[in-house]
Amino acid sequence: MDIPTPPTLGLVLAGGLARRMGGGDKARIEIGGVTILDRVLACLSAQSTGIIINANGDPQRFADTGVAVVPDSVPGFAGPLAGILAGLDWLAAQNNGIEWLVSVPGDCPFLPDNLVERLHTARRQMGAGVGLACARSGQWRHPVVGLWPLALRADLRKALVEEGLRKIEVWTARHGVAIADWPDQPIDPFFNVNTPEDAARAEQVATQQY
Repeated sequence: MDIPTPPTLGLVLAGGLARRMGGGDKARIEIGGVTILDRVLACLSAQSTGIIINANGDPQRFADTGVAVVPDSVPGFAGPLAGILAGLDWLAAQNNGIEWLVSVPGDCPFLPDNLVERLHTARRQMGAGVGLACARSGQWRHPVVGLWPLALRADLRKALVEEGLRKIEVWTARHGVAIADWPDQPIDPFFNVNTPEDAARAEQVATQQY
């Protein structure tokens, strides 16, 4: 018997400074004629109950997406964990009964269409008490491609604000984290665009897909 996937909010982490791309929003790079952000939003929209974008700076630059933009809720550009906390804070404020958040980077153009389902399945298979899951392709773990329970929001805030913790894997290790595996061939679904060379490679892959 298949267990239904719980309602899950999608969070796109788009707060990086893109220094290796010369600045700007990496999510706006076009791959195969479609921006990475549009690819990510299309993928998540089919799997989640809603989507928000975590980004600092002027939120109007994402106004064309029609998606709520949520800045970090702790100061100092504290990295992906701050973005995840911002997403959990936003979700808690909605008080809509949704208890799960899935996060993805805004620079991954080839995300899998079964991401949310597979992360929840991995979590359940680990047994009671494990509320976290992240993706792995080949031998590489992708801690920012993860599943986060609303129930751990206060603990995450304490780790960030009181302990100054910044490393995702240090925090997730405290609670136990399930791993959902994908093959990294012929295309790594979590390939991310960090450099102009990465963008050229992604363009080549996108051209071969169609």
